[in-house]
Amino acid sequence: MKFIETKIYTSEQGFEPLSGVLMKIGLTDFVVEDPADIAELLDKKNSYDWDYIDETVLAMKDNEPNIVLYLEDTDEGRKTLQKVKLAVMELKGKEMEGLFGDGVTLGRLYVEENIIDDETWKNNWKEFFKPSKVTERIVIKPTWEDYKDQSGELVIELDPGMAFGTGTHPTTSMCMKFMEQYAGQFKSVIDVGCGSGVLSVAAVLLGAEDVTGVDIDPQAVLIAKENVRINGFDDRIRILHGDLTKGIDMKADLIVANLMADLIVLLSESVLNNLVPEGLFVSSGILIKKQKEVKAAIKGAGFEVIDLLEEGEWCAFLARLK
Repeated sequence: MKFIETKIYTSEQGFEPLSGVLMKIGLTDFVVEDPADIAELLDKKNSYDWDYIDETVLAMKDNEPNIVLYLEDTDEGRKTLQKVKLAVMELKGKEMEGLFGDGVTLGRLYVEENIIDDETWKNNWKEFFKPSKVTERIVIKPTWEDYKDQSGELVIELDPGMAFGTGTHPTTSMCMKFMEQYAGQFKSVIDVGCGSGVLSVAAVLLGAEDVTGVDIDPQAVLIAKENVRINGFDDRIRILHGDLTKGIDMKADLIVANLMADLIVLLSESVLNNLVPEGLFVSSGILIKKQKEVKAAIKGAGFEVIDLLEEGEWCAFLARLK
């Protein structure tokens, strides 16, 4: 099958509004290519950040920020591509009108398209995904890579598929750092927007006995279920297709949500129905510029914010239900 590789060039400030318009079209399976992530990695703020980085990855630090998605090369796929182009044009118009504020630039907002045969590219991304130690104890290992774990390490076997995160992005690793810090204080967990299921698996490795992962994307559900199976946790993790926590009647000690700022604000009040008294709420996927807005929403919902992590342009909150 052939696909339309669609790359939209933007800026770091453009990632969130561009992601928002794509999601409104119904596109959730896209990859954010942010060279700032490579620069952050090179800073090596933690001793466990990396031991070796391939030169091809180093070259990515000079790339222009962009978002990549793949559409089937069909009439329907081309109709969707036209919707994307129109939405990007409208976004550029809003920027020119100054609706995002003085000095805010969303980059070129140029849409580039290429026809790709899936046999030539579907496995190419794997060469960039290597074992990575993302916290003091947790290592994420691609299923196709060999790795000899060290004493005390917790290894997650992961095949994220082509459209889901590898678990090494700061928004995900900050969640795991909070979970690791509070390991022993939760036995039941709800993972909202579970994606590849990496946080659900991490929860079990850190001592959780009952974990529910939920995602709005059916493909994410399939991939998460497979990763749960690969790690041997079918008996402790269930993966559901759903919208946030709607339809989940369990009470958990910990809810972790690696989403976007606007979704965290939306989730903050409804999550109360699924937390035990004094339960923990970890939220991530939040741009630092949205930090105050999200913190106000979390506190307004009845939580006490007890910790904050920041990495690059991203931040994550740890809160406890009063």
